[in-house]
Amino acid sequence: MKILYFAWLRQRVGAGEETVDLPEEVRNVAGLIDWLKSRGPKYEEAFRDTSAIRVAVNQEFAGLDAAIATGDEIALFPPMTGG
Repeated sequence: MKILYFAWLRQRVGAGEETVDLPEEVRNVAGLIDWLKSRGPKYEEAFRDTSAIRVAVNQEFAGLDAAIATGDEIALFPPMTGG
């Protein structure tokens, strides 16, 4: 699975993207975020407030309950403002 990080998430995690093999029990976005938080302090800090994070699964906006599967592309980013 390819995970893309944008804006301050990229800064906190320390990478713009990574490819991971998830445990079988991770089946949705919320499970992915919980698993990422377990990977260490920088991830825990980045994902402390999930209300400040938006998600896209395979380039489609998705909620925390969205199903994910091997081979998906998950983008994680803060809410955007325009002007």
